[in-house]
Amino acid sequence: MSADFDPRNVDLTTADPTAVICALAASENEYNGSLGARISAIFVILIVSSAATFFPVLAARVRWLRVNIYVYLFARYFGAGVIVATAFIHLLDPAYSEIGPDTCVGMTGGWADYAWCPGIVLTSVMIIFLMDFGAEQYVDRKYGFAHGPNVENIITDRPGQTEGAIDQHNKPPSRSLTHQQLHSGDQDQAMHDSIAAAQDAKDLPSKNGNDTSGDSVEKGKTPSAYEIEEMSFRQQIAAFLILEFGVIFHSVIIGLNLGSTGSEFATLYPVLVFHQSFEGLGIGARMSAIPFPKRLNWLPWFLCSAYGLTTPIAIAIGLGLRTTYNAGSFTANVVSGVLDAISAGILIYTGLVELLARDFLFNPDLTRSRNRLIFMVVCVLLGAGLMALLGKWA
Repeated sequence: MSADFDPRNVDLTTADPTAVICALAASENEYNGSLGARISAIFVILIVSSAATFFPVLAARVRWLRVNIYVYLFARYFGAGVIVATAFIHLLDPAYSEIGPDTCVGMTGGWADYAWCPGIVLTSVMIIFLMDFGAEQYVDRKYGFAHGPNVENIITDRPGQTEGAIDQHNKPPSRSLTHQQLHSGDQDQAMHDSIAAAQDAKDLPSKNGNDTSGDSVEKGKTPSAYEIEEMSFRQQIAAFLILEFGVIFHSVIIGLNLGSTGSEFATLYPVLVFHQSFEGLGIGARMSAIPFPKRLNWLPWFLCSAYGLTTPIAIAIGLGLRTTYNAGSFTANVVSGVLDAISAGILIYTGLVELLARDFLFNPDLTRSRNRLIFMVVCVLLGAGLMALLGKWA
């Protein structure tokens, strides 16, 4: 901004548009008290978002917590809709408002020379694509195929589920899963029975009495349940970590803002409780579908805790900086705009490709039940709609 620019006395026919925009965007620290309520937000968001994230994971591991199949499908596909809406409404739009071409940042210096916001989003999408493709190629080349247990047999109390479906030779059915089936959360009964058998056979000895667990599968050899889980885990964990990484980026920014915002705090507080709970539900449902190997039994709890703690810690940091942090400053806009654009690219790719396209468009074993399909699609639309509505306030 020009040093001699006086925002109180502007001639629009001669003024520098950049100086005018920057003057309009300039703001001071807005903290206005309510320290007790802000401190309570740390614990409320910690408890509620953590509970929403942990529940699907607990249901997959604690038998008496198993839920009805439709409860699981609601969590999974409502969460998918939430992630997609978060990408466009809560990340892409704020990124444009912070570093877009009509902002102070976007009209200043090198930021004015290129459309950086969509460029960062595009770069993020391409990098995530390459990482996803690389992970898939690694598993395919190492194992030759990708298998995985269906989480519906683990997390739900599906009526008619067959337990211990092992044949007389103590061998599970030989039907295998494709990559798309691996990622899908809804297959028909034959798939359920096949994978349930592999799960039940997990601890049985191999036909020749040797342990069949290992890091590779010999050509023509029937894989053990251990190997099935290992391959499925390696295929899915990279995509999930990318998803959580993008969500955590976003959580840091909103936590800082909640700790230092002004009159908007009363509205942001309840909205962000729902916001973080919805995102946590989606993350937990997706995590429950990943067959973590025994050596990494601690990892799902760590990942759940990481999500649950991120926003409260960011709120606490915001409270520590409550009288000095200015969310509307040039530097804050650059940092939050770049992080929002990166996160938007991550969640756009993950939401549309990993969560929707794999489950609905490229899943050869998608359920043929019309009622269940309608329910799944309605859950996606409901999650996207409610999260988009929350964008009115946060």
